Amino acid sequence: MLLKTNIVGFNTIVIREFNRILRIWGQTIVPPAITATLYFIIFGSLIGRRIGDMGGYSYIQYIAPGLIMMSVVTNSYGNVVSSFFGAKFGKHIEELLVAPLPNWLIVIGYMMGGIARGLLVGLVVTIITLIFTRLHIHNIAIVISAVVLSSIVFSLAGMINAVFAKNFDQISFIPTFVLTPLTYLGGVFYTITLLPEWAQHISHANPILYMVNAFRFGFLGVSDVDLGFAYLIMIGSALVLFTACVWLMYRGVGTRE
Repeated sequence: MLLKTNIVGFNTIVIREFNRILRIWGQTIVPPAITATLYFIIFGSLIGRRIGDMGGYSYIQYIAPGLIMMSVVTNSYGNVVSSFFGAKFGKHIEELLVAPLPNWLIVIGYMMGGIARGLLVGLVVTIITLIFTRLHIHNIAIVISAVVLSSIVFSLAGMINAVFAKNFDQISFIPTFVLTPLTYLGGVFYTITLLPEWAQHISHANPILYMVNAFRFGFLGVSDVDLGFAYLIMIGSALVLFTACVWLMYRGVGTRE
């Protein structure tokens, strides 16, 4: 009986999150598609012709995996932070708190919503990418695992942001002042080998660098970081953030205050 209750509750959260993504598709899918198109036109087609090759590939081919990953990261994060905070703001988070669902299952439910939006937007951006350049897949397993792990990490990070947020300004602070700079400095538009040695050392403290390069390796077979260490970063971050989310839910931080 308890198992059936958990399954129904989990499915309800996931279906609600997925329906929310499709219901407001003008906010969830269209903006990143337009943004990616502009990036490809400006950086890929116009500026890229002047830059030439990078990492043995044309500039537009080199940045394509990074742009896809950037869309996945920002949308996975944005979906969970807005949805969970919306539940708090709308006062229907109490429905989850009184439901006979374990905290870890609630966290996974919201996480699945973030993954769904991240992968959906990533697919749309990939289709747009094919309009501008060809994508060579070096290792499909690495492509899939890197994008899923990255989506998991930032879905959970978005939930932590939503737990502590007191107002709408606080759910936009981290994406604007932390996530965006880390993304732009995470090797999306360049190889860090172009940077001075001191800047390369600083770049290695950026977790997004490992996600972008693992994803790029899956397509092009080139990476600025050790692939094994990149997976260690992604898996370790996912486990730590998941544990933190479950603990915060158990303690009632931001939900029972």
